[in-house]
Amino acid sequence: MSYDRYLAICNPLCYSSIINRKLCVKLIVMSWLLVLSFTPVTLITAATQEFCNRYTINHFFCDYFPLLELSCSEATLARILAMAVSVPVILFPFLLITGSYICIAHEILKITSNIGRQKAFSTCSSHLAVVSIFYGSLIVTYVVPTRNQSQTIGKLLSLLYTVVTPFINPMIYSLRSTDMKNALKKIIQ
Repeated sequence: MSYDRYLAICNPLCYSSIINRKLCVKLIVMSWLLVLSFTPVTLITAATQEFCNRYTINHFFCDYFPLLELSCSEATLARILAMAVSVPVILFPFLLITGSYICIAHEILKITSNIGRQKAFSTCSSHLAVVSIFYGSLIVTYVVPTRNQSQTIGKLLSLLYTVVTPFINPMIYSLRSTDMKNALKKIIQ
């Protein structure tokens, strides 16, 4: 989505020749392959752990680090591997998105009219807000070492990327539509 925004704002004349069905399929396949290529590492490290009569995870769902907390065997290597795997899976897309938004901001600041600048910023602001919440909570949860982090904070962060982001995503994007705004005004009145 950030690449789409980047092309629409920074290179609008080439947009329709670059963004096509084939490119969209390639981007989707690449993102799935990136994630699925690292899944066996975490799966194997979790499967090799020994669990001793503790079957209740102190979490909302079976997340990886709370699962390792139940392990009776040494889980340090599993934690290090999980963080090492998280770096490319989380940071690579985040850096690409951030880079595209830096280029977009640079182009937007070149726009002389206030209306054009406001329109360009409003196009990107909703996606940037959702991306910030999602990746911010993921980075704090999986990339930054969280050995001394309280379980309550871990639960709240996981709620951000599993519940809050998918919940607000449709609201943010639909409220940008004038049809949705008008329908919401009719409901409120």
